[in-house]
Amino acid sequence: MWVSTKAQYGLRALIEIGRRGGDAVPLKDVSERQGISQHYLEQIASNLRRAGFIKSVRGAHGGYRLARPAAAINAYEVVTAMEGSIAPVSCVEEDHVCDKGNVCGTLDLWHRVDAALRDVLGGTTLADLIQDSERQEHARLVQLEPSFLMPRA
Repeated sequence: MWVSTKAQYGLRALIEIGRRGGDAVPLKDVSERQGISQHYLEQIASNLRRAGFIKSVRGAHGGYRLARPAAAINAYEVVTAMEGSIAPVSCVEEDHVCDKGNVCGTLDLWHRVDAALRDVLGGTTLADLIQDSERQEHARLVQLEPSFLMPRA
């Protein structure tokens, strides 16, 4: 399975917006912080808005904020909204009819892979990702402490 940059950037944008609580976040801020082209991010934000993950706020302090609580949004929803089906092979998609099912030795494998993807992505909320992001940033900041604060050997 290959997750496109659209889905990856969509999750990163949601994390960035979610980290600001209820404040509206301009896409320019998300673009700069995440290193994503603002033009591409505008397309992604449009998809995220249509899918009901974010809502726009107009005005001087406008931008985007989450449309639902971060704990109520899971990675599976976001990835499938941005990608469509994430089935590892077409034969495990719901509407697929396979005439080789009785002789295929891999069908069960692909169903297990599909179930694992759904479990991991579906069991990971945006709140989890925000918490992970904040933990990683904190660890990075701790590593960047000035060397003059460290005792010399």
